[in-house]
Amino acid sequence: MGIIWEVNLSDFLLVTMFLGGGAAYLTGRAVAVTWRPFPKLVLYIALLTAAVRFIHYALFTGTLLSLQFFVVDFIILLAFGSAGYRVTRAGQMTTQYAWLYQRSGPFSWRSRGPAKSAPGAAG
Repeated sequence: MGIIWEVNLSDFLLVTMFLGGGAAYLTGRAVAVTWRPFPKLVLYIALLTAAVRFIHYALFTGTLLSLQFFVVDFIILLAFGSAGYRVTRAGQMTTQYAWLYQRSGPFSWRSRGPAKSAPGAAG
């Protein structure tokens, strides 16, 4: 029993990192695609963490109600979910508002600078 994994490392990698992390990344993408705010993602990741804890309990004889391992799984899944959310949101902002923003990395975007008025436009 370790600080991060409960039963053994392979169970942790399979359930939390591979299955749970993939589901969390896709959940983050889904929240971003539907233009929902980030706190919704936190709620969905908490529900996903409960499901991951149940899989550890049902398949690998882990403890179901362990605060320590729930928090560890929640932090890891939130990291995966946040990555999916930010990558998708950066793509959305630079695609939908291409005249305002340009991509500055996989997780971020920046302003293109002051907007120039069209020739002959009032103002």
